[in-house]
Amino acid sequence: MNQIPHEIAFGGVYMPPLLVASLVGAIAAGFTAKLLNRYRLSKYFFYPPLVFVALLIIYTFFIDILLTGI
Repeated sequence: MNQIPHEIAFGGVYMPPLLVASLVGAIAAGFTAKLLNRYRLSKYFFYPPLVFVALLIIYTFFIDILLTGI
């Protein structure tokens, strides 16, 4: 039997695992961007919003791997 989750239920509402992973990834990327701004490390990047998008993609990828178990 295939063990990959097809839906994740939150209070009777079914959501795809990639949606949940992208929401958690966006929260993690926002937290990381806030820390980079707080410690003034974002000034070393050419375009900080692009770094945010890259972090969002990286976090979503790794959270999706942990969530689905692939």
